[in-house]
Order: sequence, then C-alpha cells, then structure tokens
Amino acid sequence: MIKPKPIAYYLPQYHPIPENDYWWGKGFTEWTNVTKARPLFKGHYQPRYPADLGYYDLRVPEVREEQAKLAKENGIYGFCYYHYWFGDGKQLLERPFNEVIESGKPDLPFMLCWANQTWKGIWFGEGEGKILIQQSYPGIEDYENHFKFLVKAFKDKRYITIEGKPVFQVYMPMDIPDLPQFVSVFRKLAAEYGLNGIYLMACNVQINWNPYDYGFDGVVSSLFHTFRFKEKNTTFKQGTLMGKVEWKWKKFIEGKPIESRRKPKIYNYQDVINLISQWPNKDYDYFPMIIPDWDNSARAGTKSMILKGSTPEKWKNQVEKAIKYANSSKVSDKLIFIKSWNEWAEGNYLEPDRRWGSLYLEAIKNCIELNCNDE
Repeated sequence: MIKPKPIAYYLPQYHPIPENDYWWGKGFTEWTNVTKARPLFKGHYQPRYPADLGYYDLRVPEVREEQAKLAKENGIYGFCYYHYWFGDGKQLLERPFNEVIESGKPDLPFMLCWANQTWKGIWFGEGEGKILIQQSYPGIEDYENHFKFLVKAFKDKRYITIEGKPVFQVYMPMDIPDLPQFVSVFRKLAAEYGLNGIYLMACNVQINWNPYDYGFDGVVSSLFHTFRFKEKNTTFKQGTLMGKVEWKWKKFIEGKPIESRRKPKIYNYQDVINLISQWPNKDYDYFPMIIPDWDNSARAGTKSMILKGSTPEKWKNQVEKAIKYANSSKVSDKLIFIKSWNEWAEGNYLEPDRRWGSLYLEAIKNCIELNCNDE
C-alpha cells in the first residue's frame, strides 16, 4: 500500500509588498488582519495568536526552514504554494517561492497552485468589495511566458510529480476563457522543455466535472469551495447525488449579498465536515481536501463565515477519513490536500497556536503512523 501524502496549501502573504502598502497601509501583511480580530459572540475564538513561529516574515529563510521542519516532523509530505500570475507577466507575493527555488531550501517537496482569481477588497474586510487587481488572460503568448517562468520549478528535484509529471493545480479552470488553448500550450511546452509531460489538476469545479473532457488529469475535491460560494452559499441537505450528497442551494437567509451582510454565517464544524468529507468514487483521479478549521472574521468581520467547534480530535477523525478514502480509491497517487498550512486570517492553519499548540499537526502524524503500522 502506498503511504498517504498530505499536502498543505501555503499562503505567501507574510511579507510587505508595494501593492498591499498602497491598498491597506504601510507594512500590511496577513498578520495585520489577524492581530486586529475581535470576538463576535460569546466563546468566539478570536484573536488567534501564533505560538512556535511567532509573527514571522517570509523574507527570512530561517522561518521557511522552521516551517518545513515542523511539517516533516508531523507527517506533512509537502507544501502547495499559492502562485499569483495575473496576466501580462504580472505577479504578486512571488518572493518567498522564488527564494525557495533559488536557494534550494528548504528540502521539502512542493508544488504550485495557480490562484487565478481577481482580488477583491471584501476578503480583507472592505465593505464594497472593490476590485484590487483583475485576473486577465491575454492569450497564447502570456501562457507561453507563464510556462517559461514555471519551468525552473517544474525541473526542481523537490517538485511533486505524478507518474514523473510535475503537478500543476489551477484554482479556477472554468474562468479561463480559452481553456483548451491554455492546456495545449502547457502540454506542448512541457514536451519541448524535456519534461515527462505535465499533470494538470483542477480545483473549484462542479462535482460532476470530468477532467478528461477539458484536457486535465485530475480533480481536487471542491465540496468545501462549493459550500462557501455556490449560489451565494447557504445550506446542505443530504440526499442521493452520486450516492453521496445532494446539494440544495438557497439565497442567504437575509436575502442580501455578502457585501451587505450584517451578521457572520455560523455553522457547526462537525456538520459541515461530515458533508464535505463524503467524497464520491470516480473513474478518474479525485483527491480529497480537508480543513482543520475555518473562521475568516479576521478578514471579513460580520461578513465572514465561521465553522464553530473545531477540535484536534474532530480534525483527527477527518484526517482518518481522508486516508481511508485515499487508500480505497484508484488514484495515481495518494495525495491528500489540506487547506491550509498558514491561512491565519481565515482561522485555517496547521501551524501551532497558543490555544492548541501543535495538536492539529500531531493528529496528522498519529494518523499517518497508524496507517503505516496497519500495513
């Protein structure tokens, strides 16, 4: 049996950049929102305080080494770095990953997720949700330049592969207006640059989205993304879709868009996890995604969504389900995606905090070790 490989999404927004200085004030990083968070109801776990790593700056290589050490020690196979390419070569927050490539450190497997999404102020607490930077798709030349930028990473010995092919995730594939052209360019250049091909992995797609129909190779479960966003997102009802879950979408209870919401949406963590962990059996590669917690009130305040009641034990149960699914499915590799390693302003992280210490990380380690012993 192949050992499961937990891969945690990694946010690079822990160093200042001119754009964030302009939008939010000098020195803005993810920590700016984290530190200003306040409880919205009795028992609300805010603000959240980092423990072992403190309020770090990702320009410091020792921080990246410590993150990798923590990950390795607790069963994390690698990081999936968010990668921002907005078109015409425009990137943001690229420095930490570029330094990972240039320095050859830390010695931890990694891959990239192209977060091809327009940035809006609403996700940082700005009420009107104005556009900060637009995601664009200029066409073939830009896809070629994009690939040429990525090829050094793809050829890095640490880069995660499936069947020898570097794995490249696309966060919103259906937002690409000329998706077949994008796929064609990336596959063509993979051959021209001497790679064994490229493994294209989709996120944020409908439950019945078949990757083969779009030139992709596999799918990461988007059940949590669906819960957050589809039809402005409200309720689940269990049913029979694919023998697993039938989704019932309604308008917000208030009947208002997120920009004008006055109260956070609060759900029971265990109820949501029970639903988004019902991964369907597919005849293509379908990878589970699991979340330790979610509370983006540090960013969005009363416009936030909060999963209430996460604990290390409940998280451990979710990890166990993901390992069981990975072991029973016929995927090309036993990848399990974790959202996320360090999304502190979404209350969505594995790094130790002052409340739970390293218990969320230790839960992964224990599950992986138990699985290996069972073999």
